This record gives sequence, structure tokens and C-alpha cells, in this order.
Amino acid sequence: MDKRLNEFKDKMQKSLESLQKDYSSIRAGRANPHILDKLTVDYYGAPTPIQQVANVSVPEARVIQITPWEPSMVKEIEKAIMVSDLGINPTNDGKNIRLVFPDLTEERRKELAKEVKKMGENAKVALRNVRRDANDFVKKTGKAEALSEDETKDLEDQIQKLTDEYSKKVDVAIEDKTKEIMTV
Repeated sequence: MDKRLNEFKDKMQKSLESLQKDYSSIRAGRANPHILDKLTVDYYGAPTPIQQVANVSVPEARVIQITPWEPSMVKEIEKAIMVSDLGINPTNDGKNIRLVFPDLTEERRKELAKEVKKMGENAKVALRNVRRDANDFVKKTGKAEALSEDETKDLEDQIQKLTDEYSKKVDVAIEDKTKEIMTV
């Protein structure tokens, strides 16, 4: 039975990891190469992540530099960035592409903080859904395996403790990302 609870714990962990991955794509005034993670370029007919066709570096706090391994990819990468929702115009010198991040306005910081909170709430909803599934599983399995009421209650308590633990981790992630965004 506990083996199955580990499956629910894994699902909660994946929800937390998904939230953290989403947070890595939010720019907070500093250049973060992870904002390029979702972008792909056409590389010989196949959509390919930018990191697989170029070297991505952060030479300065507000600059991302992309150096394609093949000079022919400069235009493709530039085009992919322009059609994306990054909101940054790339500049290129024929060999490198530079993305310069402007300072975030106070208003934009507040918008991003709201977005971070909303993403965190969605992660908590996912955790509660996992808890509901786990409790349903315990009730069904409890009847099938003739578990006592106490055993069923203990398992439900374990599930609730797990949910509380991951909920706190989500709160910490929200707080950390909000602090990072609001720091000038």
C-alpha cells in the first residue's frame, strides 16, 4: 500500500518541478538563458531547441549572447526569437545574436508577481487533485483489502501531511520568485 503512496508523492513532486520550470522562464530583470528553453528553430527541417544549435551564454547581467555553431543558423535563430513572445528584439553582428533585457518597470514587476502567484495557485490545485485521487484510491483499496477504519484514517493522514508539505514548498517557491522579481 505504501508503495502506491509513493506514486502520489512522485506526482506531487512533478507538480512542484513543473512550477519551478515555469518560473525559470519568467525573466526578472536579469538575463536568464532558460527563457529560450521553449524556443525552437528549423534545423534541416526539424524543430530543434536553440541550445542544441548554438552556445548560449550570459556575458553581462542583462545580456544573453547566442553563438550558433553554424553561421547559417544566425537568421533562423533571430527569426525564432522575433516571432516568439519574449518581447525582445535581437541584434546580430553576423556571428552572434545578443538579447539585451531592459529594466523592468514597477508596473511590470507587479504584473509578473501576480502571474507568479497565479502559477503557484495552479500548482496547489494540482496538489489537491493528487490528494483527492490518493484518498479515492485509499477508500477503494481499503474496501477491497478489508482495511480497518484506523488503517484507512492513518493513510489519509499521511496523504494530508504529504499535501501540506508540498503546499509549503509551493509557498516558498512563490515567495522566492516574487522576491526575485520585486528586487530592483
